[in-house]
Amino acid sequence: MTHPAPPSAHVTHADCASEPIHIPGSIQPHGYLISLDENGRIVQLSANVAALAGTRAEDLLGEALARLIGDAAAQATLAALAEPGTDGTPRLVGTIADPRVKHSPQSIASEPGGAATHPPHPPLAIVAHRYNGLAIVELEPALGTADVFSSLYPLVRTFLRGLQESTSVDDLARLAASEVKRITGFGRTLVYSFDDDGNGHVLAEAIEPGYASYLDQHFPATDIPAQARALYVHNRIRLIADADYASVPLVPPLHPATGRPTDLTWASLRSVSPVHVQYMKNMGTGSSMSMSIVVRGRLWGLISCHHASARVPAFEVRAACEHIAQMLSLQIEAREDRTQAEYRLELRRRLSRLLAAMANSEHFVSALRDEPHDLLGLANAAGAAIVFDGRIVTVGTTPDTAQIEQILTWLDGQSGEIIAADHFADAAGVPFHHDAAGMLAVSISRLFRNYVIWFRPEVVRALNWAGNPREKLATLASSLSPRASFDVWTEVVRERSLPWHPAEQEIALEFRAALLDIVLRRAEELAQLALELGRANEELEGFSYTVSHDLRAPLRHIAGFADLLAQNESANLSTRGKHFVERIADSARFGGKLVDDLLAFSQMGRAALHKQRVDMNRLVGELVADQQRDHPQRAIEWRVAPLVSLTVDPVLMHVVLRNLIDNAVKFTRNRENAHDPAIIEIGCRAGDSDTPLADHDIVFVRDNGVGFDARYVGKLFGVFQRLHRFEDFEGTGIGLASVKRIVERHGGQAWAEGKLDAGTTVSFAIPRAPDVPPAQNGALNGESAAAAVARLASVSPDTQPFRNVRKPE
Repeated sequence: MTHPAPPSAHVTHADCASEPIHIPGSIQPHGYLISLDENGRIVQLSANVAALAGTRAEDLLGEALARLIGDAAAQATLAALAEPGTDGTPRLVGTIADPRVKHSPQSIASEPGGAATHPPHPPLAIVAHRYNGLAIVELEPALGTADVFSSLYPLVRTFLRGLQESTSVDDLARLAASEVKRITGFGRTLVYSFDDDGNGHVLAEAIEPGYASYLDQHFPATDIPAQARALYVHNRIRLIADADYASVPLVPPLHPATGRPTDLTWASLRSVSPVHVQYMKNMGTGSSMSMSIVVRGRLWGLISCHHASARVPAFEVRAACEHIAQMLSLQIEAREDRTQAEYRLELRRRLSRLLAAMANSEHFVSALRDEPHDLLGLANAAGAAIVFDGRIVTVGTTPDTAQIEQILTWLDGQSGEIIAADHFADAAGVPFHHDAAGMLAVSISRLFRNYVIWFRPEVVRALNWAGNPREKLATLASSLSPRASFDVWTEVVRERSLPWHPAEQEIALEFRAALLDIVLRRAEELAQLALELGRANEELEGFSYTVSHDLRAPLRHIAGFADLLAQNESANLSTRGKHFVERIADSARFGGKLVDDLLAFSQMGRAALHKQRVDMNRLVGELVADQQRDHPQRAIEWRVAPLVSLTVDPVLMHVVLRNLIDNAVKFTRNRENAHDPAIIEIGCRAGDSDTPLADHDIVFVRDNGVGFDARYVGKLFGVFQRLHRFEDFEGTGIGLASVKRIVERHGGQAWAEGKLDAGTTVSFAIPRAPDVPPAQNGALNGESAAAAVARLASVSPDTQPFRNVRKPE
């Protein structure tokens, strides 16, 4: 009896993948299957069991198993089924003479290659198991009724000796192919492995003349659907004795205990899919046998035997082959574990050297750049890019910066700590680049664009397939169809790199963890230094404040007494004495001004910020008006562009702009005539989008005055640093230092550009912040106008009168 064909219509491979091959409802005819209830009575059996009993199969339902195989064998079978651990694990009970043989069994001779010279009814091996609560007994042809296991060692002895001499997986595969062919007598034996996509690759073969060779060829994953792979992991040997067999149905079709088709996952006699039978015929195969190679619980590969005609290896031979496959699985796992352990050890050596280099370096990016051999060797890559703090540092062969930016944009949208791709252009949807066919990246920040990326170039490969994997058998009248041709079909694979080894991905994660640890440790060290520096600054500011405060009175007394001496005792002083008194008064007043500036500078770091939304147009307008009133004789051309509003402390921003405008007025005194006037520009712009100042607003004050030597720009914002002689331009050299401190307290930056006799531009950037409501009822964020004036006076020691930041309401 054969399976009925489903409705004809060609569909996709998904149909084949959903075929219920574990419940075919029938078995192959070279053996017999019986299902028992808990009392050892037959509740379901294959129809051919009737031949053993000489009666109809239906008449055996409800009978004891002993009627078929005798009391002793039946008791042994029931005892085996009662033992723990039989669920899903077939167990050999023993061998018996075929019930149709009335005389005692004679010894059975074996031909070379494992085929037996059978009498009309050869002995039967009894194999029993439980699955999903059902007890199943199978009877299969055997060599003899003696202990099966006593014949295993002679069969596998040569293979066991060869295991120790094999040094690689390929050697093991060749040994297994040769030994299995010798034991079974099949015309062709293949050993092939599966890749991560399920495609098979023939590693070794042993063939007789006249059989096609498939060595080093590939088989597509569609040849073995997913549910067939799952069965290979559980039931690790499968025999199809005759591609032209007529399947034997089960009686009754549905199991009485479940009302459903019997699950034959663990049954070696299970009937196979008609699709696979047709697949065999397309290969010119009359019979086949496959043994699973399972490594770490995964289907690593298969030992596959093919014969041009029908062939039924005895149970002992099949058991020996299954034993070989299990030993091969263990040896492959051991070889792979050793190879991977050695590779992981080498990767960890590289990682240790990298970590040592980073530990001895001020910055890990420099350390990685200076150790290209270990950095690239860590992932067996040709190039790498370290992306940190807005910088891209490349090592080895990499794409250009623009292409790396494309990669970063894609990485920003990915999740996970590690991203690996050997076909990166396809995965990311970006143009293919030869030097970045493969990409492995680790993210070292959840918030910022910080990555280490390794690149691999394209490796063009030619794969020989056993037939075009995309073909279907158009003549099969079923919706499920195998491919018809197994002629060599060559595929050229492009735009891919070598795949990333699991060990490389693991070491990349370890590298990431170590890198995060180093970055965190450095951050903690910097935080500790910042804390200590903050304490030192507080102590210094306190000291400066105390000294400045205590020196103010003596200096004022000196200046005051010098003035009194000049006024009251002028007639008694010589010309030289008058000059000395004048020098004393000037020096005391300068010392007082210096002390006042130092006191104000110390207060700027201590005073709390009172931020509000400040209209810079109004503030600059008031300061420019002050300058015009204070210097009416000066020919100054003011160029004030529209300005933005900033969220800042209005008092301290008043100090910043007044200092900058005062400096611009002071250093343009060399332009006195109307034909060559002083020009002072005040404007603003948004920070460039591709810079760290992208979210800042930049304000600048530019003049065409004396300028400065750009070589000394680093000194410009230092305390008491002067780039011009005091005799030429007055001042204590603390104004720009105050500007820098105030701007930095707002989270911004200040800088200057200039050229001698060509002018100076001082700029400062303030980060944008959410709008703060404007002051209400004359208050500045809770600070009264009078208090703001007082605070302005405390941080701006100057002789000129102070004006309110805001006009009175």
